[in-house]
Amino acid sequence: MKSMFLTRLVLAGLLLLGATACEKDLLDQANPNLPTVETSWKTSDDAVKAATACYAGLQGLGMYRRWLNFAFDLRDDTGFSQSPWGELADFTRFLHPNYNFEVSNNIWRDHYRTIYRCNQVLDKVPGIQGMDPILQRRVLAEARFLRALSYYNLVSLYGNVPLALGVPTDLNTVPAQGNEAQVWAQVIADLQVAQADLPATYTGTDVGRATKGAATTLLGKAYMQNKRWAEAQVQFAQVISSGTYRLVANYTDNFRHTTENNQESIFEVQFSDEKKGGNDAGGGPDATSSQGGQRSQFWGVPGFGFNDGEVRPWVVREFLQEPTATGQRDPRLAATVFYNRRDQTQFPSALPSDADTLVYGVGFLTRYGKDARNRSRVYWRKYQTDYYRAFEDFDSPINQRVMRYADVLLLQAEAINEQGNPGAAIPLVNQVRQRAGLAPLPTTLTKEALRTQLMHERVTELTGEGVRWFDLQRWGLLADAASVNLLKARDPDFGNFVVGKSRLLPLLQSEVDLNRLQQNPQW
Repeated sequence: MKSMFLTRLVLAGLLLLGATACEKDLLDQANPNLPTVETSWKTSDDAVKAATACYAGLQGLGMYRRWLNFAFDLRDDTGFSQSPWGELADFTRFLHPNYNFEVSNNIWRDHYRTIYRCNQVLDKVPGIQGMDPILQRRVLAEARFLRALSYYNLVSLYGNVPLALGVPTDLNTVPAQGNEAQVWAQVIADLQVAQADLPATYTGTDVGRATKGAATTLLGKAYMQNKRWAEAQVQFAQVISSGTYRLVANYTDNFRHTTENNQESIFEVQFSDEKKGGNDAGGGPDATSSQGGQRSQFWGVPGFGFNDGEVRPWVVREFLQEPTATGQRDPRLAATVFYNRRDQTQFPSALPSDADTLVYGVGFLTRYGKDARNRSRVYWRKYQTDYYRAFEDFDSPINQRVMRYADVLLLQAEAINEQGNPGAAIPLVNQVRQRAGLAPLPTTLTKEALRTQLMHERVTELTGEGVRWFDLQRWGLLADAASVNLLKARDPDFGNFVVGKSRLLPLLQSEVDLNRLQQNPQW
């Protein structure tokens, strides 16, 4: 029996070999389920799906899903890390012995992945025949906006980065490295084109795509980073006068999944906690990956999350400088952080009678009363899910607000003030203060006094929203030793900051070696 079976097996193998000899391509078959360049880029649907893939890049680990929060909010003077992952904590302390560290590697990869997808859209969509011209221009404008947003982040983190502005024709094509001025010029050029063809609003399933207001706001922010105050003012004035945006009554509505894409939101990254193939801690780009944000898990307080990110206590004291017009705490403080409201040592204006802060439904002192170390710490509350569940996991449904109207009002006030007209700027600031219940600022403030006041206002309104690193750069507080020493006084990590070096992250050494890039100064 065994001999007969083996004989038949050999004969079957010979027949199979003969068949493959006659049909050399028998095993070289195209996957009918896999789209190819030849079968794609044919219809409007192809173009819209390709644009959607560009937005998906924003959900990458190296973008708004996880690591970009560390790069912006924990490297400024409001946040810090005591992560047991030493290399991660060092990343936030301006210490980078490994230029190819995972966090920076992911940030670089996901931004350039998004840029590549945008370049594909810009390269292929113009060739789609019979496409509605308005939709075609919109899709191209979306790609330009997302490419501009990607470079806006990259130039602020790395400075002199490669300017990849097209689809490479072969594997040996290496984009030229741009200097900071060139990268900023590209950001501005893309946004100037994009804003002309983006709609003011969307409906239905298209809500969340880039709008004219988003492009105009980002263009104004790009001008601000280059101190082009008058040009920034023109852009912000368009956003303010459009009638599309307003401050929502409840400040916390800006950080909850139940009130997303509201009238204060100008652009936000769309997240969902719907599981696809299980809990996606790794954040892979495959079809089973979830689309949840991970900031809340990584910054969750001890016992509820990883607690890899915390808040410097001076931020709380900044809020405590001024009560509301009725003598109450600024309501934005409780929306921004968890803290011990009775700690008079750390917060001198704290009162013993102050109500305890709830931490995921448990009183702060009840939870940490016997733990002196935790009792004196300040934790992030903004974007945490404590308002509707008693735990954190890898999939938060809360959209990340990249740009919102309150930021526009404060930036417009800054742009106007820097041109020497504080009287015209103060009413804009007072709109933001009024929402928080604070008394209006006097109209007699000088340019210098209002500049200092705006620095305070941006802390109380925008802490933890990824904008302060841009503020520090724009205000020149990273440019000289005296300014850095002021930051060091409230954030000891700035003791590691080297002027002329630490403002920028080191370029990935692998990219420097492979693409012959010029490394950033002093790295």
